[in-house]
Formats: sequence, structure tokens, C-alpha cells
Amino acid sequence: MHRFLLKLSSSTNPLRNSKNQLPLILPRFLSSTTASESPPPPRTSHPSNRFISRSGHPYSADSFRKSQAFSSKSRALGVRCISSEAGRESIEYDVLIIGAGPAGLSAAIRLKQLCQEKNADLSVCVVEKGAEVGGHVISGNVFEPLALDELLPHWRQEQAPIEVAASSDKFWFLTKNRAISLPSPFDNKGNYVISLSQLVRWLGGKAEELGIEIYPGFSASEVLYDASDKVVGIATKDMGISKDGSKKETFQPGVDIKGRVTLFAEGCRGSLSEKIIKKYKLREEVNAQHQTYALGIKEVWEIDESKHNPGEVVHTLGWPLDPKTYGGSFLYHMNNRQVALGLVVALNYKNPFLNPYEEFQKLKHHPAIKRILEGGTVLQYGARTLNEGGFQSIPYPVFPGGAIIGCSAGFLNVPKIKGTHTAMKSGMLAAEAAFGALHEGSNMSTYWDNLRSSWVWKELYSARNYRPVRNIIALMAFEYGLIPGLAVSAMEHYVLRGKVPFTLKHGKADHEATDLARKWKPIEYPKPDGVLSFDVPTSLYRSNTNHDHDQPSHLRLRDPKIPEKVNLPEYAAPESRYCPARVYEYVEDEEGKPKLQINAQNCLHCKACDIKDPKQNIEWTVPEGGGGPAYSIM
Repeated sequence: MHRFLLKLSSSTNPLRNSKNQLPLILPRFLSSTTASESPPPPRTSHPSNRFISRSGHPYSADSFRKSQAFSSKSRALGVRCISSEAGRESIEYDVLIIGAGPAGLSAAIRLKQLCQEKNADLSVCVVEKGAEVGGHVISGNVFEPLALDELLPHWRQEQAPIEVAASSDKFWFLTKNRAISLPSPFDNKGNYVISLSQLVRWLGGKAEELGIEIYPGFSASEVLYDASDKVVGIATKDMGISKDGSKKETFQPGVDIKGRVTLFAEGCRGSLSEKIIKKYKLREEVNAQHQTYALGIKEVWEIDESKHNPGEVVHTLGWPLDPKTYGGSFLYHMNNRQVALGLVVALNYKNPFLNPYEEFQKLKHHPAIKRILEGGTVLQYGARTLNEGGFQSIPYPVFPGGAIIGCSAGFLNVPKIKGTHTAMKSGMLAAEAAFGALHEGSNMSTYWDNLRSSWVWKELYSARNYRPVRNIIALMAFEYGLIPGLAVSAMEHYVLRGKVPFTLKHGKADHEATDLARKWKPIEYPKPDGVLSFDVPTSLYRSNTNHDHDQPSHLRLRDPKIPEKVNLPEYAAPESRYCPARVYEYVEDEEGKPKLQINAQNCLHCKACDIKDPKQNIEWTVPEGGGGPAYSIM
């Protein structure tokens, strides 16, 4: 077993080998026109932003082979190796966690803390699909430290990358040329402007200090069940399969990693979490509504020092989005002359011609934003979907063999625009339930009970009607003007505060909200200028996104005929616009007819396609481990 895993991890990572890289596919047919630009600048390294483990190796897949994870020391910690069929190896842990994000790492840390407190010995493993811990993590982020205060009370003395206290809150309503100041509905006193990817790296170090085994670069592709239909772990994806399905010389079968308890912390729209929610009918269990989502697109800029105000927090609504589309932008002043700029667009928008990426490019030309960015440099680009269903959409999070935590379940507080603290707390509560089940004879249902009695539940309950009210605002603004809509919002936020004796429901599912193209006119977006606005390939370069090109596409069509027979003629090919990485484009086939081409190597793992496709025809699955973006300051 030890030899197998060392062999599996010791091969040179093809994803970081330049001769194996495939250039990003440039869009041709049915894509927005872009300006000719000079080649993107060379990548800027940020060594200070990269977490280095105690052993001196970067916390990456490469460090896997240098670890002692499967030495005799590991077996003393409780890891049990067993044989498996078809040449696949299998290992077992007491607790297996899928995803090294805020929720997953918080769960792992809390478990080991309980082991120390109770003099118990439980083995804990965290599997992460990104090449490095934090490499797939992206968020705004104005961080509320409530959960971290509970988890690691001395974090302020332990060099956590949480340094810039929020110093001011501004709220603007944007017209095309003006920024009108409004009373801010946010109160970020005591919060911090951070890079969540950096914080997650730091949490990874704290986890390692406690003896938790973290394995980045391995994608969990399948849920494992026993004969009684109980979840017993996951299978990692086979490595070295070519596009045609044949095994390459580098082929290595995946590993079955089993846990007495398995916690899924995959983030928003987790591919395995969604399968479990459907299999065990976890939404139906508690009469939860469908989840609703938004797409967040973000850049980090380095700006002139004279324009930099560390801790300044700005939120906007209005332009460039139309009145019927819910969304807004943010501008957060970080440290080191950096600002985080982003646009969030609710995915229940109706207009199939709307392009969130191009709307973001327009935003940067607004006079109030442009004056801050001018003379600056883009350091990084990325995108990710986020849960906005809130309280109404939380499924029953416990299933036979484990639980769902963090954004995989959906604990984002929409009016706060914050979900890290609630995700962390959910992981901590699940860890306590898992410890009780394994060490004290209780069961995982205590996670649900404790969640409902926690501050997470109280917070989300009070905010439960905000997102449905925002949908009403969009309708009112479209029919009656913005002022009546804002009045309804103010009533909910400042007066009612969730105290009404009823809970509003969400509207249609996001994919059902898309109108037919004949109801709308195409949107002509301006060409990027290469200074403030950029074409997609330039932005993708800044995300460090990469996949081994010679592997089966991880983006699967349930019916390969739907794109050409339905999406293109009826919806004007919305997948070529809602994707912020231009993964989907229509090209001409041998007969001159349009055909969907999937450029899977461009994928940012944002999951927008899995959510917004009008016919739910696209299934997002994991690619080979280590593929995708490589965020360092997002």
C-alpha cells in the first residue's frame, strides 16, 4: 500500500509541466467580439502568499510523496489498509473529509481538538481536488471571525493572514455615470478584509500540526456504499486516461478511501454532495426548497498607493445590470496596495443574451471604479458560484454514514454577503457529532439538532426572506421603478428583520428562469481595451487554470443533441455566455453547421453550467486531481 501511494504521487505532475500544457482554446463562432490585445504580462509570483508546511515543503500534491502519511507512524494513528478488487487499493480512516476549504478544515481541526480533550485517538483524512490547499478557494472576502474565535481563540497571536480590519462601509447606487451614496445596510465593524485562499492555507498548517493528513491533488469522483446503502467513503479518480478512454503509460487506478464517518465539504454545488442529496431525498426530508445561486466574478488588482485605503469596503447595486436582474458589485481594499473587485449576478436572470463576464468588464469602466483602477495591474482572476437559497433551501444534512457541511449544504447569509463563518461553524458542529458517534456511542443526527440550536440557525432564520424579497424588488423595479423596490427592501432589512410569522418561497429554479431568446434583443458589449477590460483568454491566464488536455472531458452532456436542437435555436446558445471561462462555443462542423465544442481545459470549476443550462443537460464532474485554477490571493 505504501509503495503504491508513493508511486502514485512521485510522478512529475503533468499539470505543471509546460510541454504538456495545451493553449487555451480561443472562441470563434457565436462568441463576443474582442479587441486585439498584446500578450498578457508574465505571471507574478507571490511567494509570501504560499503556505509552507512545517516540513518545509509547499502544501501541494508534490509534497504527498515526501510525507510520512503511510509510514508505520500513520498506522499507529489508526489508519488501516485493506485489499480491494480490480487492482484498486483501499485505505480506511475513522473520519474522511472531502474538501480542504473552510468547512472541511474546521471540521478536521475540531475533531483533533476533541481527541486531545478526551484522550481519544481518531484518524482524520482530508482529500482535496486542487493541486494545493487553497488553490480552488475564492471569495470576496470580508471575514467575520466569530467561528474562528471559537475554533482557534489565539489566532491573533499565531500569524493568521487576517490583518486588515474593515474601516468603513460605503454603499453606492450606480447609474451609467454616477455613484449615488446610500445608507449602508452593512455593519462590518470587527470584521476583516482578507484573502480566503490565504486563510485556508493557514488553516491547513494548523490542521497538519494536529496530525491531520491532507492530500491535495486527488479528486473524489465516486461515492462508495456498503450492502445496506450506507456511505462508506469515496473513490478517487483514475489518473492517466486519454481522451478516447484508453489507458496511457502513466495510468494509475484511483484509490478507495473509506471512513467510518464521511463529511462532504465540496463547496457550492458539490458534485458528490448533490448526488447524496438526491439519493437520500434530503431536501424532501425537511420540506426544503430548491437551492438558488449566483455567479461571482472577481479580480485582484494592485493599485497606486495614493488610491489605496486599507479596510475600505464598498458595495454597489444598479448599473451595469438591468433592473430585472438581481446582483451587485463589491470593492474591498486589502493590504499590500491590493483591492478585490467583483460582480455577483443571480443566476435566475431571464435574458439569455446576458453575459456576466462582459457585464463585469463594463463595471470597470464606471467613473467611480475606473479612477481607482487606472494605473493599476491585475494580479489574479477567478469565478465561482455561491448559494443564495438561505434558510429555506437547507437540506437535512445527515445521511447514513456521514453528513454534508459548509456551502455544499448552503449556509450563506445573503444580506450579510457572508458564508465563511457559518460554513466553519457547520463543520465544527458536524465534527462534534462525528466524535460523539465514534467515541461516545451517539449518532450523527446530533449534528442537525445542534445546528438548529446554534447561532447559525438563528442568523439564517432572521435573514430567510431577504433573497425572495430581492426577487420581488426586481419585479417591482421593472414594473414600477426602483424607488418602490428599494422601499420594500428597506422595510425587510431595517424594520421586519425576519420577524414576520411567515417564510417566503423562492421562485423558479435558476435554469427554469431563462427566457426564450425571441423575447429579448441581443446585447452588444463593448470591446475590451486591454487596460481595464480584457478578453477571456487574458483573464484565464491570470487564474493559472490548467488541465491535462489528454483526458476525457469532465463536462458531460446527458443528451448530446440538445445543444444544437434546443439551446442554440431556442435560447441563442446561452452556455457561450453564462460561462466565465468560455468553455462552451459553437463552431462549424464539416458541413458548415454549428456544433457545440467543449473546451474543458478552460474550466474554472465555477459550476455555472451545471446550474444554469436551460435543460439541465450539462453535468459537471471532477477532472483528474490537480486540475483547475491555482488561486493564491483570492
